Amino acid sequence: MIGKLQSARKAGTLAVIVSCFSCALAVGLLCYPAHAAELAILRNGFSIRHEHRLAIGTMTRLYLGADDSSFTDVPTAEITGYEKDLFTVSPAPADLKVPIPGATESAKPRSLAPAKSTKALNEVVNSASATYHLDPDLVNSVIHAESGFKSHAISPKGARGLMQLMPGTANRLGVNDAFDPEANVDGGSRYLRELLERYNFDLVKALAAYNAGPQRVEQYRGVPPFRETRAYVARIVHEYNMKKVAQEKEARRKQAVAKAASKGPSRPARSAKSAAAVVAAGPPH
Repeated sequence: MIGKLQSARKAGTLAVIVSCFSCALAVGLLCYPAHAAELAILRNGFSIRHEHRLAIGTMTRLYLGADDSSFTDVPTAEITGYEKDLFTVSPAPADLKVPIPGATESAKPRSLAPAKSTKALNEVVNSASATYHLDPDLVNSVIHAESGFKSHAISPKGARGLMQLMPGTANRLGVNDAFDPEANVDGGSRYLRELLERYNFDLVKALAAYNAGPQRVEQYRGVPPFRETRAYVARIVHEYNMKKVAQEKEARRKQAVAKAASKGPSRPARSAKSAAAVVAAGPPH
């Protein structure tokens, strides 16, 4: 009888421990911050994926990564709305800070990665484009196709960062940290310029070589017959052309507004009938 009572007490104690552990686990999961990326929909039809955003005057700062090291400033008036990003995010690298629920600041893992650039992404792109004489819109289109503006993106083949540099290519270009937006965009822009010069500024061939490698372009004497490469080239060329068309329309609109403003307010003209009446009546006596 005594043995049965002791067994019952042990079972009851174990049940309480399991119950407490389950409650603690549930509370921990509820406390873990939900992280859902969004897409900022722009007036020109394009979208920018971001982790979170901050309104700064007439601009909206879109943070492209969880660590806030990469961001771009967009005029708030150019954003028509926001949508949830339904695509999965690539796994973060081991050196990325990951908050642990319930851990104190001293217990959180420390990042051993070098400090990333805090420049806005548009500044990084404009700087690299100016250095290598490229159109910033083209560089942005390549970044969009390569990584979706995710600075810590990693492809299944091992390409890294905004412009998806392979380790060997990054090493040749002198990019020590492919996850640093400034270093990655500088290296990717330099590589794109090299390919444009190699193919006599044939953008289609240069983009195909960026995706599939120069050896494939030379093997097939043009765009390789790979579905991925052909879709990649078509996407970038289409997006880039759409940007140029939108810019031309906006330029024409501004030109028309400026021309109308330069003429000044129009004066109401007298009707032909009233003018003729004045001439017929002659000067007053």
